Amino acid sequence: MAAAVTIRILGVGMGPQHVTPEVADALNGVDYVLAADKGEDDALLALRREIVRAHGGAEVLGLRDPARDRSDGLSTGAYESAVADWHDARAAQYADVLRRRGGTAAFLVWGDPSLYDSTIRVVEKVRDLLGPDTDVDFDVLPGISAPQLLAARHRIVLHEVGRPVHITTGRRLQEAVAAGLDNILAMLNPAPDRLDFTGLDDWTIWWGANLGAAGERLVAGRVGDVLPAIADARAAAHADDGWVMDAFLIRRTL
Repeated sequence: MAAAVTIRILGVGMGPQHVTPEVADALNGVDYVLAADKGEDDALLALRREIVRAHGGAEVLGLRDPARDRSDGLSTGAYESAVADWHDARAAQYADVLRRRGGTAAFLVWGDPSLYDSTIRVVEKVRDLLGPDTDVDFDVLPGISAPQLLAARHRIVLHEVGRPVHITTGRRLQEAVAAGLDNILAMLNPAPDRLDFTGLDDWTIWWGANLGAAGERLVAGRVGDVLPAIADARAAAHADDGWVMDAFLIRRTL
């Protein structure tokens, strides 16, 4: 009979205050949590441990995160290749632990697993690596996402009446503008000086960093007026929390 492994992919928003009752119940039933360890003073690993302590206290296994090419100026193809290699290396690490330990393991995903997160893809790779000798079952529970928090903090709706919102990454902002899109939500953003806001000075932006965390920062206004404030706020968020993740909605002003 094949060995059995259960994997639970759990959306946790940005901390214990965002954990839903469904996710809390799941955490109370797992044997251990697998998490990337990015080295000394990994504030996000510490926050994962805080979440687990608040909901069941399972063992957290931090695995040193494989290196990834984060060079400035990577083409879209080179970036996607670097990410794919990184996911392969992560999957190999996780598969090794799951093969040895079995049982029920959890991955804690910032925000929601469905949106600009690759845990589901990595777990599918893990399942392939474990092969037919291991019966792998996994499920996914949703969490509060960054776009939800961004809209709530700015007290806005992400789209105008009967209109769409386009969700993309900061590196593809100008690609979306060139396609004629005029209500764009960007995630996975580099620092503002590496974003291309050419031609967007008169658009309106609603920006937030580390939403829901102690270092949360919010800026809104005309793009041409607030970009320096965004750069300062992003730096302050990093100083407060030891990490920074931001998102913004940008809309053509009619």
